[in-house]
Amino acid sequence: MARSSTFRDFDWTLLGFVLLMSVISVGEIYSATLHTKFHGFHTKQIEFLAIGLVLMFLISLVDYHRLIEISPWLYGIGLTSLVAVKLVGQKVLGARRWIRFPGNIHFQPSEWVKLFLVLAVARFFWNLSGRELTWGDIAKAFAMVGVPLLLVLSQPDLGTSMTYAPVLVMGLLLGGIRLKQASILIVSFLVLFVGVWNSGKVLKPYQKARLTSFSHPEDDPRGKGYQVQQSLIAVGSGGIWGKGATKGTQTQGDFLPIPYTDFIFAALCEEHGFVGAALVLILYFLIFMRLVQNAQTAKDLPGTFIVMGIVAIMVFQLAINVGMVVGLAPVTGIPLPLLSYGGSSVIFTFLALGIVMNVRMSRFVN
Repeated sequence: MARSSTFRDFDWTLLGFVLLMSVISVGEIYSATLHTKFHGFHTKQIEFLAIGLVLMFLISLVDYHRLIEISPWLYGIGLTSLVAVKLVGQKVLGARRWIRFPGNIHFQPSEWVKLFLVLAVARFFWNLSGRELTWGDIAKAFAMVGVPLLLVLSQPDLGTSMTYAPVLVMGLLLGGIRLKQASILIVSFLVLFVGVWNSGKVLKPYQKARLTSFSHPEDDPRGKGYQVQQSLIAVGSGGIWGKGATKGTQTQGDFLPIPYTDFIFAALCEEHGFVGAALVLILYFLIFMRLVQNAQTAKDLPGTFIVMGIVAIMVFQLAINVGMVVGLAPVTGIPLPLLSYGGSSVIFTFLALGIVMNVRMSRFVN
């Protein structure tokens, strides 16, 4: 007998892992900001999480095939919003990334564009399924991701623009790119990167400094290497068990930069040590494995494309954020999914999880 999907088909195990991570997020934001000027951000995070949960349940009821059908419109809306940021966006610390609405509400379109890109790329490669990728197909995919990437890079926001690339890479891999094509693209990318780096017209000087100073922060501990140096001190001082919640000297002494967003993992390491950090990483692993399982059991190819696109973004964010905290990756301002403070980031994540839930629930519909 045919039946429609219901919330009993929800992935409640995945939701449980996500809620546990959200609780850790609120607790760590409270702890890391207790004696700083940012104290109180944990209450805002609770509000963001509540909104995110409601939106997740609502979008889980929307057939993801319908979202794929309207993805060209969503993509167009995303590009329009990025252009609007350039024209009327609010400039903070030299970057124009937000649109401000009445009530002191700040909207960061670049976060939402990630989701629109996942849907657009899924639609694009789904339409190509059943035949080999041509160079024309690859060029179109690059253009689809490259246009919003360049718009975000020009804000300038190097970190967020970098998170668009995993969507393209995952699409090409699942779309069946051949080894020869991949090899040519890798070599071409390296040549292009060298050219962009030497041109001085695309990357700002401070962005170049971020991409190089992480390897030797001790060379300029009060300048370009300050953030990485303080992060390494915080991570190392946590030891095995940590100093305890609200007792991190680097965090509470305001030495660790922005401990509630970019460097929240460093704050967690200082307060809860290696054991606490390892448990959080294990929880991330469980979340990602659950997402991959939902991708593997999706009823059709577009469902798999969507879930794996979301996985690609979240894994990339985790790898870069943790990498920069321990001095293995440049400081790019990429938040840690489900842990860092931020309304736009939280809502994007929960909307993405809501679509994943719909992909899972659709398996049970005849």
